[in-house]
Amino acid sequence: MARIVSVDLPRNKRGEVALTYIYGIGRSTARRILEKAGISYDTKVSEWTDDNVTAIRSILNEGYKVEGELRSLVQMNIKRLMDIGCYRGVRHRIGLPVRGQSTKNNARTRKGKKKTVANKKKATK
Repeated sequence: MARIVSVDLPRNKRGEVALTYIYGIGRSTARRILEKAGISYDTKVSEWTDDNVTAIRSILNEGYKVEGELRSLVQMNIKRLMDIGCYRGVRHRIGLPVRGQSTKNNARTRKGKKKTVANKKKATK
C-alpha cells in the first residue's frame, strides 16, 4: 500500500486515478505529477517502486498544497468572506447557495430538509 501525505492509495488502480484520492489533486494534476516523476500513467500503484513513491512525495511537498493544508486554506478563505460581510460571506453564513443559483424550488442540499409553513386560517363569517 502506497501511503502519500497520510492517504492510502488503492493498489489495484492506475497511478493517474489513484492520485486523485488525495484531496486537492484531480486528473490533470495527477498526470502532471506523474510526468515530472517519470512514471507512466497506466502503471498500477502496486507496480510502483519505493523510488517512484519517494519522487511523488517530493514533488507534492515542493509545489502543491494538498490535504490538511489545503482544507484549512479553503476554510480560512470562507471565514474571511464571512468576516468582511460581503455577499458571498453572508450566503455562507445563512447556508444558502453562494454562486447565484435559484432557491425558489431547488437548493435542498444547502437549505436542508423542507420546513413546511402552514397557511393562516381564514376567518369564518
